[in-house]
Amino acid sequence: MAPTGNGPLIPILGFLTCVAFIYLSFGDLWFDFKREADLGGFVKRNGTQFVVDGKPLYVNGWNSYWFMDHAVNDHSRHRVGAMLEAGAKMGLTVCRTWAFNDGGYNALQISPGRFDERVFKALDHVIAEAKTHGVRLLLSLVNNLQAYGGKTQYVNWAWQEGVGLSSSNDSFFFDPSIRRYFKNYLTVLLTRKNSLTGIEYRNDPTIFAWELINEPRCMSDISGDTLQDWINEMTAFIKSIDNKHLLTVGLEGFYGPKSPKRLTVNPERWASELGSDFVRNSDSPNIDFASVHIYPDHWFHDLGFEDKLKFVVKWILSHIEDGDKELKKPVLFTEFGLSNLNKDYDPSQRDRFYRTIFDIIYKSAKRRRSGAGTLMWQFLIEGMEGFNDDFGIVPWEQDSIQRLMIEQSCRLGRITGRHLQDKKSIEICSQRP
Repeated sequence: MAPTGNGPLIPILGFLTCVAFIYLSFGDLWFDFKREADLGGFVKRNGTQFVVDGKPLYVNGWNSYWFMDHAVNDHSRHRVGAMLEAGAKMGLTVCRTWAFNDGGYNALQISPGRFDERVFKALDHVIAEAKTHGVRLLLSLVNNLQAYGGKTQYVNWAWQEGVGLSSSNDSFFFDPSIRRYFKNYLTVLLTRKNSLTGIEYRNDPTIFAWELINEPRCMSDISGDTLQDWINEMTAFIKSIDNKHLLTVGLEGFYGPKSPKRLTVNPERWASELGSDFVRNSDSPNIDFASVHIYPDHWFHDLGFEDKLKFVVKWILSHIEDGDKELKKPVLFTEFGLSNLNKDYDPSQRDRFYRTIFDIIYKSAKRRRSGAGTLMWQFLIEGMEGFNDDFGIVPWEQDSIQRLMIEQSCRLGRITGRHLQDKKSIEICSQRP
């Protein structure tokens, strides 16, 4: 039967009008969101390059170590999403952050084998938010320094339980009890099922890679044998649980006592006496890529800015050469910064410092060499003064830095064919030669 009048058509037309309005108003945002959330497969290594789904990936990213800590509490959780959104809008692809907090306030691991589910859910949130914003995470697993517990906390636990061999911090690397503590932590973390996504961490491509330890040093054995044995054992253990993700050590990049570069490239003699060695440690069979830090302000105390800049160029090129010729692996510069506490500091120096680093990486990428990218230290948002240091930046408050980051994303995107998906960034990139 034919409908009488147009009564049934009115609600249908009303519904279709609403749908059209929503699509016209938010359609682009919806599809942008869908594209940004599609990270693709796991990051893999092909020789000296990172690849995703067969395409090269060069990293332009940053450090926000504070993500998990701020995701624990309702009043600060929004900062994680805000920072990830800002990074995505600059075309940044990777953020390095802590996946550890051993003992103390908001501890993930309260004591050996005891974990706070509330904090684990905060880390779940960080990973889920990163996926939403199309950013991958480089997750660091323990600290050589005392911040957030670090190896000192592990040594204290063993000492308190009466099983520690030594009260020295370096016993973290050789004490069998402490090694068991750390392996247990690794097992729990790698097999954790995210309460928000339902994906085990070891199966989640949102995680770019694991970093074994932040800035390892073992000064009680400057030969490097103790640290090397620990690296070999722990990386083999991680790969036995998770063979999908890439793995790096977390080195500062210093050359050890047997390296010919210890006298020509290291900042000073002390750098070869820390028990680490860039080439030897990075050449470990289960290490997929090398990591390097760049802090001339901390490594020299009598150099002016121009001389520091010359050192930075030599430092980066030396490690890229190692990646190409010795290691045949990508080299990622996972921390770098210029202190604002230098006596001769001027804000324009930061622009030159960052641009120098970005230009070297860009040229390396164009030549398909091993310079795989950079992660700036560190980015924050407003109201985080307590987490800041002399390197911290709120990027949208410093327009020149934000422009540099976007420009580097654009340049690397053109090389790889990976175009930015944020509309504003696409517009910016399209205006550049």
